Amino acid sequence: MLEKYHDESEPGSRDASRAFVTGDYSEAGLVDDVSDLSFSEMLTLQNWLSFYEKNYVFVGRVIGRFYSEDGQPTPELTHVEAMITKGLEANKQEWKEKQKFPPCNTEWSAARGSRFWCSQHSGGVSRDWIGVPRKLYKPGAKEPHCVCVRTTGPPSEEMLDNPTHRNRGDLDHPGLQEYPGCPPLAITCFFPL
Repeated sequence: MLEKYHDESEPGSRDASRAFVTGDYSEAGLVDDVSDLSFSEMLTLQNWLSFYEKNYVFVGRVIGRFYSEDGQPTPELTHVEAMITKGLEANKQEWKEKQKFPPCNTEWSAARGSRFWCSQHSGGVSRDWIGVPRKLYKPGAKEPHCVCVRTTGPPSEEMLDNPTHRNRGDLDHPGLQEYPGCPPLAITCFFPL
């Protein structure tokens, strides 16, 4: 994407960044138009570019969508860089949310049904609390997902030294809902078939 890195110079090269993300290596997919890619797909392209910067010799820029004939960045490149910046910001926000509400551990079997549970490492987030499973509803999401919720101390949004909190952790967050049939403070919930 955006620049050309090769072990050896190849005449007639073109920018086919889109194919790296989409996996479409047909003639229609081997293009430089990345305007409709998501933030996460843009970050995939950024990681790809970083890999090439570290492991290959820079031989020039491909004239076209991202660089003019004199090698100067185009407005399209500025747009892509802005999308990458927004993607990085979204990743930071997602990580912050994951620290507050780590995903539950889950398993399903045909014999027993579903099980959701929390541990000090569930969702790949190490912490000093276990939490309880809850449904988290996010604006714009079609379905809730299971998260582990801290049950003691002040809510995450309040200052730690605020004496008015009710010592319920994040249980009162408006986007959360208990799982029907699961005791409110159980760290494991079973849902038989």
